[in-house]
Amino acid sequence: MEFFVYGRDRAGALELKQGLTEEHWGFMDRYTKEMVARGPTMSGAGEYDGSLHIVDLPDLDAARSFAYDEPYYRAGAFQDVDIYRFNNILGRTMWDFTDATDGYGRFLLIAFDAPTPDRSKHLIVYGDLLDPGHESRLGWAALLEAPDLEAATTLLPAGRGEIHRWRFGGRPVQD
Repeated sequence: MEFFVYGRDRAGALELKQGLTEEHWGFMDRYTKEMVARGPTMSGAGEYDGSLHIVDLPDLDAARSFAYDEPYYRAGAFQDVDIYRFNNILGRTMWDFTDATDGYGRFLLIAFDAPTPDRSKHLIVYGDLLDPGHESRLGWAALLEAPDLEAATTLLPAGRGEIHRWRFGGRPVQD
């Protein structure tokens, strides 16, 4: 069962997180096979503002442990953390997305009480956000590529969602 876990940074979190990067990666290494997508988010101005993980876990208790045992959370880097069940409509992971378009950026869109966006070859991961306890649909989330922030924003109904720049996360690949 997949879970969407999104931590929104509190003010001043970047310096704290930089000091915990290796500990964070070590924690995440335990979930390598379960990871659907991961990575930091940035505001429209390009400042880090959160951390996204979509991870396949056995149940809500495991998702809570994943979210609340994570080093950034334990150190107080997050203002808040959202946990939703995630219905992965495309059924792929960020590592399956090999059709990146040159010159496009990557974005996280989170929409509540909003119609489903049109399907696009530029959707990396897309799915429904479900209440973790009751399984009712609350909205959707998408990782996508777009030429710019304005183009990505066109998928969101006015006032019913949020958008962040996003990049693939994880340890740098060693040669």
